[in-house]
Amino acid sequence: MYIRDISHYIPSQRVTNQYFADLNGLTNEWIVERTGISERRKAGAEENTATMALEAVKALEKQVDFPLQQVDLIVGASYTPYDTIVTLAHKTQHYLNATNAAVVYISSACSSFLNAMEIVEGYMAMGKSKNALVVLSEHNTAYHNEHDHKAGHLWGDGASALLVTKDKPTTPSLTVKEIFTRGAAHVGRGLEGVTLRPLHGGIEMPYGKDVFLNACSYMASATRDIIERNNYTLDDLSYLVPHQANHRITKNVAENLKLSPEKAISNVQYLGNTGCAGAAIGISEHWHEFKNEDKIVVTVFGGGYSYGAMLLVKE
Repeated sequence: MYIRDISHYIPSQRVTNQYFADLNGLTNEWIVERTGISERRKAGAEENTATMALEAVKALEKQVDFPLQQVDLIVGASYTPYDTIVTLAHKTQHYLNATNAAVVYISSACSSFLNAMEIVEGYMAMGKSKNALVVLSEHNTAYHNEHDHKAGHLWGDGASALLVTKDKPTTPSLTVKEIFTRGAAHVGRGLEGVTLRPLHGGIEMPYGKDVFLNACSYMASATRDIIERNNYTLDDLSYLVPHQANHRITKNVAENLKLSPEKAISNVQYLGNTGCAGAAIGISEHWHEFKNEDKIVVTVFGGGYSYGAMLLVKE
C-alpha cells in the first residue's frame, strides 16, 4: 500500500519554557538539558482533539487531487479523546459525508499511528478497502498537570492526516514496505511508566527513567529488525522518524544505530510531545524533501508498553 499524501495541523499558541519557570521554577536550561524542548503548542479554548483532526483533514483536501468523501475506510487514532463515543473518526466521516466508509478508532498510546496503519493494511489485504484516511490527533494539554515537575512540561497538541491507497498513485508517494508492532507490557514498569487516568490526575509519568531506557532500546532494535528483514543495511537508511517524546531519546537511538544526526527527523524541540501524531507530523513537515528511492523508518514506543516500526520507500 502507499501513502499518497499527508498533512498536519499545529495550534498557533506557543508555550515557552519561561511559562514553566514562572509556574513551578523549572528553568529553560533544566528542561532543555533533559528533554530538548524549548517550546510546545497548545490548543486554543475552542479547539479539541476532533477540531484539530478536521483541520488536518481540510489541509489534506487542499493537497490531493482525490475527493476524500470517496474513501472507504477512516481510521482515527488518539489517546486524548474529546469524545469517547463520537470519535475523531466519526467527526471526520460526518465532515466529509463519506457515506460508504467504514469507521474505526484505535487508542494504543504513542504507538497508535502504526497500529492505525496496520488496521488499514489488514482491510486492504482482505479486499475491504482501496482508499483509506488515517487521522491522528492529540490534545495532551487537556489532560496534563502543568504543576507536575516530572512530566507536566513535556506535552504539546497537534494532528495529522494521511491518504493511504491500495493501488500505486501516479504521483510520487511513499510505498509502505512493512509495518510491525508488538506489545511490551510485561517489561519493566510497563503498566506504571506512563498513565492517563482522567479521574485520577490525568497524564502522569512517575517512572520516566524506565520509559526512557526502554524507548531507546526498543526503537533502536525495531529499526534494525525491519531494515534487516527487508535486505537493507543501516547505511541505506535515508531518514529515521522516531516517536517525538524526548530529543535525548532521538539522539540516543540515532547514536545506537550509528546514524548521522541529520538523518533523525525531530520536531519535539518546538512542538513538545504530540503523542501518536508527532511522527506523522514529522513526515508531513519533510514530505517535499524526500527524494526518489529514499528509505525512511518510522519507529515508535508507547506507554503501556508497546513498540514497532514502519519502512517506507519514496517512489
